[in-house]
Amino acid sequence: MFTIGDFARYGRVSPRMLRHYDAIGLLRPDRTDPATGYRFYGAAQLARLNRIIALKDLGFTLQQVGAVLDEQVGPEELRGMLRLRRVELADAVAAATARLAQVEARLRSIESEGHMPADDVVIKTVPAVRVAELTGTAASYEPQDIGPVIGPLYENLFPLLEGAGIRPTGPGIARYEDAPQGSPDGEGGSGSGSGSAVVVHAGVTVSAPVGPVGDTGVQVVELPPFEAATIVHRGAMDDVLPTAQTLAHWLDAHGYRSTGYAREVTLECPPDRDQWVTELQEPVAKA
Repeated sequence: MFTIGDFARYGRVSPRMLRHYDAIGLLRPDRTDPATGYRFYGAAQLARLNRIIALKDLGFTLQQVGAVLDEQVGPEELRGMLRLRRVELADAVAAATARLAQVEARLRSIESEGHMPADDVVIKTVPAVRVAELTGTAASYEPQDIGPVIGPLYENLFPLLEGAGIRPTGPGIARYEDAPQGSPDGEGGSGSGSGSAVVVHAGVTVSAPVGPVGDTGVQVVELPPFEAATIVHRGAMDDVLPTAQTLAHWLDAHGYRSTGYAREVTLECPPDRDQWVTELQEPVAKA
């Protein structure tokens, strides 16, 4: 027999945790001294303790662990629980990977401060263009909010256009604007804050008539010409921050101010996102 301290040490848990397992009926001691209340455990109970820890590490609640150990859960249901946990873990890994990419982009932006290239930005008049687009709303202009909105919009856009017999005639064009309610901090204005809700337009160049495309939700619109500061970004859009900040530094140094969100014109989009080529077109005016 082991004391609670010895049993906890062999099981790599705390005595406090063993007391909790006892209180909820998950792992009772083999014997409790009636005079002192001291708990004693048998070596055979290590197997149950190990299974408890293993199931907890998979993300199961203690209630679920108890049901599994007491065979209230059949093999099929257990497999279903494990598959669900696998999906949850995969989603968590994907979210963590995306967050890591954003952190790395931020680090690269910090490391590039003080030596931003000055010859990458071009001021030009962007001509009028006709696009077919789907629209959604993102919680903010930050990549982790834009990505989950714009990705599905583009995934839906092209099949809808194909079904309507409309062929793209040029590159994809993503554009953004503040949601109608404006910024929560009350300051408003285009690009006024990363915490503001943003309307996301996922579009592609077409030659179809202006107006709705049947009942698909797709709208064909004519975008007017505008004066823009442009820069080419190479790589995934999750990694656009250093390029966007290069553009911001250039505008500040050359006496321009931004008058809205930058459009993103997709010049090349092979399967490998790291090989994408995108032109940022930021509307500007002289400061």
